[in-house]
Amino acid sequence: MRILLSCFLAIIFAIPALATDGMISLPSHHSVSDTSDRLVKLLETKGMTVFSRIEHAAAAQKVGINLRPTTLIIFGNPKIGSPLMKCSQSAGLDLPQKALIYQNEQGQVWLSYNDPAYLKGRHQIKGCEEVLNKVTGALNKFATGATAK
Repeated sequence: MRILLSCFLAIIFAIPALATDGMISLPSHHSVSDTSDRLVKLLETKGMTVFSRIEHAAAAQKVGINLRPTTLIIFGNPKIGSPLMKCSQSAGLDLPQKALIYQNEQGQVWLSYNDPAYLKGRHQIKGCEEVLNKVTGALNKFATGATAK
């Protein structure tokens, strides 16, 4: 039993990304600001539109609330998002894509985004597997590139 538990824990801690409740989270080797900058640069290099960069901590500070560094990047490409909405218009609720970069209580920086498989189920998207696979791969590349050493 101990060996089984040790193997299970080793596997869990070896997995660099966490996927829970429709969210994929990767630990970053950089600060929130640097991770955000790296992500924006990658997105723009790949022809994505960065619609907004929201600094939640700065906004919270304006109303007297101290919040750890937290940034939301909103981005997309109508060539990819529009076909998803054609399959299920309600997908527009979760588009454009978003990435949340934040520092947790232990000081670890994370980059989180919506799991396309979760969006598929949430919006009953049918007939768009090729697009969803493309989105899944692209989001993983963007997140990995922004968080890696």
